[in-house]
Amino acid sequence: MTMLDAQTTVGDWVRQHPSRSRVFEQLKIDYCCGGKLPLREACAKRGLDVQIVLEQLHHADAQEAQRDAEIVDADAMTLTELADHIIETHHAYLRAELPRLDQMTKKVAAVHGDNEPRLEQLRAAFIALRDEVSEHILKEERILFPIIRQLEAGEQAAFHCGSVANPIRQMEAEHDNAGEAMSVMSDASDGYEPPEWACNTYRAMLQGLAQLERDMHQHVHKENNVLFPKAIELEQQRLQETA
Repeated sequence: MTMLDAQTTVGDWVRQHPSRSRVFEQLKIDYCCGGKLPLREACAKRGLDVQIVLEQLHHADAQEAQRDAEIVDADAMTLTELADHIIETHHAYLRAELPRLDQMTKKVAAVHGDNEPRLEQLRAAFIALRDEVSEHILKEERILFPIIRQLEAGEQAAFHCGSVANPIRQMEAEHDNAGEAMSVMSDASDGYEPPEWACNTYRAMLQGLAQLERDMHQHVHKENNVLFPKAIELEQQRLQETA
C-alpha cells in the first residue's frame, strides 16, 4: 500500500481506505469530482490547516473498530464487480429516490417559497441534477459499462466510440455538472439545515437531499477515482499486448 501524505490526492486517500470519506464529508472536502487534487491543495481551497486534517485522518484510521457495512473497498473489486456494484447500489438508489425527492422539492417550494425564496433555486438545481443523472446512468449501463466488461474479458477493444477514454471523459464532465447542482442545493439550504419553522416535509426533504449528496459522493468517487482510471489503464495494456 502506498504511503500517503499531503501531496497524495484526496481520491487516493479514500481509494485506499473508503471510511476516510467520513472525515472529508465533515470538512466538506470534495473527494469525488475534486478527487484529483492533492490533499494540501484541497485543504487550501477550504481554508483548512493540512496538518490538522492529516491528524484527523490518522485519528479516524486508529479509532476505526468496525467499518460501515455500506462502505465497500472499491479498489479490491474487479472492474466488472465494481460496475455491477454501482448499478445495484447507486443506480438503484437514484431510481428509487429521485422521484420521491422530485415530489418533495416541488411541494416544499410551492408551500414555503414565500417564506424562503431560495427554495425555488434549490428546486431548479434539483431538476437539473435529476435530468442530468437520469440520462447519465442510462449511458453508463448501455454504453460505458458494457465496454469496460468487454475490456476485462479480453474481447476486441474496437469500440464504436474509439477509446474508452472518450465516454469516460463525457461521464466525468457530467459528474462535474451534478456536483455544481449539488453545491447550489447545499448553499440554498445552508448545508441542508432546516429553519426553525420548517414543517416535517421540509425537514424530510432536506434530510433526503443530504443523503443524496452523500451517496453521490460515494458513487462518483468509485467511478472517477477507481473504475475509470483502471479501465483506461487496462485498455492501454490490451493495446500493447496486441501491438
